[in-house]
Amino acid sequence: MTNKKQKAKKEEPIILVTNDDGVAAAGIRNLVEAVRGLGKIVVVAPDKPQSGMGHAITIGHPLRLYEVELFEGVRAFSCSGTPVDCVKLAVDKILHRKPDICVSGINHGANHSINVIYSGTMSAAMEAAIESIPAVGFSLLDYGAEPDFAASRQYARLIVEKMLKKKLPQHFLLNVNIPKAPPEQLNGYKICKQAYAKYQEKFIERKDPHGRKYYWLTGEFVNFDKSKDTDVWALANNYVSVVPVEFDLTDYGLKQKLEKDWGESI
Repeated sequence: MTNKKQKAKKEEPIILVTNDDGVAAAGIRNLVEAVRGLGKIVVVAPDKPQSGMGHAITIGHPLRLYEVELFEGVRAFSCSGTPVDCVKLAVDKILHRKPDICVSGINHGANHSINVIYSGTMSAAMEAAIESIPAVGFSLLDYGAEPDFAASRQYARLIVEKMLKKKLPQHFLLNVNIPKAPPEQLNGYKICKQAYAKYQEKFIERKDPHGRKYYWLTGEFVNFDKSKDTDVWALANNYVSVVPVEFDLTDYGLKQKLEKDWGESI
């Protein structure tokens, strides 16, 4: 009996949980609760908000890790670096192995369409996927001070359960966004493509008390893709959007065209 228990414990999947809003953020607490009981959870997250960091890594100064007691029954660490740093350090210095799955979020705000490029939440998940760790980033389209994570918890657990059921392809990565709505108002989830949408940006110019100019980035979100198979459409129609993502940015169609039109260099 003892050997069976030891074997079951050894085979329990390791779930790495991270984010970009900081280790004390409400979103990561809700994500831990969403996956509790599905495996051995280990949290490694930034010690402060790191939104918009993209795939940045720290190379100019040392990184620090501190064990913190924020999640009952879960080992957790606060990291002085970026979300990507958190994943790298978790694998190399805390777990000493690759986890079975990496979950990132739940981000406080949208990460649909072009946001995936800038998102620290998704970059942490992408770093895991680069290392052949199945990964998913979760984001809630609620910017309020006290967002309701009920639907996010429900769908995060559902998707992680599906991911843990069978072996996934190498570099498996999902970008999941949840509408701002209670669970009973959602229409389920929809597998989507990333919409072609972006911010039409501008900078507001102001002056500080010393008369020196400074700038605030602002802008308006504009969707150029009106098709009904995008993440923006799904979210607008109360579906949870699930977008498979890859980090190979090669444009293979253009590659073939250039090979034909340009040929090889001399």
